Amino acid sequence: MRPKLANALKISVSQLANLLAAPSASLGTVPLPTGGRADAPPALPERRTDPGNDIVAAVAADSAESALFLHFASASNVDDTLLEQIDADIARLATDYVSQPLSELFREIGALRRGVFELLQGRQHPGQTSHLYLQAGRLCGLATHVALDLGQYTAAATHSRTAWRCAESAGHNGLRAWIRSVQSLIAYWQQDHRQAAELARAGLPYADGGTIAARLLSLEARATAALGDNANALRAIVAAEAARSAAVSVVDLPGVFTFPEAKQWTYAGTSLLALGSRAHVNRAIEASSKAIILYECAPQPEQSSGDLLAAHLDLSNAHLAHGDLDGVQANLSIVLDTVPGRRTASINRRLQALSSRLDQPAYAGSPLVLSLRENVREACSQPALTNPPEPAK
Repeated sequence: MRPKLANALKISVSQLANLLAAPSASLGTVPLPTGGRADAPPALPERRTDPGNDIVAAVAADSAESALFLHFASASNVDDTLLEQIDADIARLATDYVSQPLSELFREIGALRRGVFELLQGRQHPGQTSHLYLQAGRLCGLATHVALDLGQYTAAATHSRTAWRCAESAGHNGLRAWIRSVQSLIAYWQQDHRQAAELARAGLPYADGGTIAARLLSLEARATAALGDNANALRAIVAAEAARSAAVSVVDLPGVFTFPEAKQWTYAGTSLLALGSRAHVNRAIEASSKAIILYECAPQPEQSSGDLLAAHLDLSNAHLAHGDLDGVQANLSIVLDTVPGRRTASINRRLQALSSRLDQPAYAGSPLVLSLRENVREACSQPALTNPPEPAK
């Protein structure tokens, strides 16, 4: 303790010992550095030799040590204005992430995250430290999305584990729940659908308001549908709708931290399509079409390009299941006309799956299918998104 106190006061340990050994008369206030020579200890009065004064001196020295620690504990490398600015930057990045190219955001997300990490290595008041951990967790969550959208699942998992650790340190249930939802996404696109469902369920106990419960239940529905568990998939779809209706307050951050109704219909469409029956495919068409309408009616910054492409691909697959090749072409052309820099790794995965379905012998003699298949293969040969720049050193 004493070396830390001496360092905080910019004096030597021996000088601190002299201060603490001073009798009560000299300790009415705690001497602090005045900018003079660090090796020149302050003058101390002569020690009294009265044995009855020893306890008084000891108590005075003890209080001086507490006063010195007060100075140390009051030091902080952040203030409320800085924390407010970081919150505003995170909200802006989360909003921009929905509709802007990743290449424009990647560097700023990384730079801000590293800046918060550096602040956490300094000293703050406990409440400020908790706030910084929350900010670090959210920024690690954005970094998780970057890696996920690029198909870098190992990197995404690493970022998500760091985000979880930050959420634990901040004691923030909302962030805990949101990180579990992103981890469910990672598992889903790694084809571990059982783990994806379990992670979605694991986030539900932390859902404490806003749209996060609807997100987690929608993720559970999609994962269980992929497993062929029709009963639980349908149950989760209904539960997700109920969770949205029951939400009494919206406490979400904007952008990728919230779960708009359009996105919920996108997930429902994917889930219903996976169930496979004609009735479920018809419901999938309704859900995906509703998602597209809601997104197209939303303000441009809220129009998720990834979700719109996913909904159009689900419609392509649904029309293919019904043998409607014109419907396949109409929706697929929208996806193929999108610049490659806006297609995430998950969209490329969906395109590859559609290409395999178009390879079925039933479509071998169709010139339209042949043309679509070639176009899809060309699109799949291009990397997901725009390669982000190297982070600043």
